[in-house]
Amino acid sequence: MSEPMVQRPLLTPVAPMPWPLRLLGRTVDWAVIATGGFMALLVFFNVALHTVDKDLAWVTELGELLMVWVTFLGGACAAQRSAHMTITEFIDKLGDSGRRWADASVQLLSLAVLGVSALYGWRLVDASWGNELTVLGWPMSIQYMGMAVGCTLMAVFVAFDFFQILRGIPRSQRYSTTEEI
Repeated sequence: MSEPMVQRPLLTPVAPMPWPLRLLGRTVDWAVIATGGFMALLVFFNVALHTVDKDLAWVTELGELLMVWVTFLGGACAAQRSAHMTITEFIDKLGDSGRRWADASVQLLSLAVLGVSALYGWRLVDASWGNELTVLGWPMSIQYMGMAVGCTLMAVFVAFDFFQILRGIPRSQRYSTTEEI
């Protein structure tokens, strides 16, 4: 007798958070999925054209632009799940209070880096509206905006986690995957 197939969610569950943040996170998740799928189709189409000695230069440039966007939005997807790489050998040995302050320190440092990156990213976007992408002729700011938007979104999710840490919520509760979305 075969076992019944277990229905798994399409998207990995995220930390329990207020519905506006969950909605924002799901929007980012689906944007990454749609962008990645579109990029795959574009590249496949251009590779198929190579079999008949054709090439569309705009596909390469659009692919580069979308790669910037999907990279930084993917960073936001990871930030909402605390899925970025961590080395925890040291902080795992700390007690509950020590772990809490170590986590808070790491998130505060991450917020500082993301804040600086977002600030300078938005300045770069603002300063680049007059420059154009070579083939597409679109403003270069559209490409740079991927970094600014991604870092801003990462900062939102990291800030939420930071405030959860300050409220004393342990990591096991902050990143449990039992909540279905």
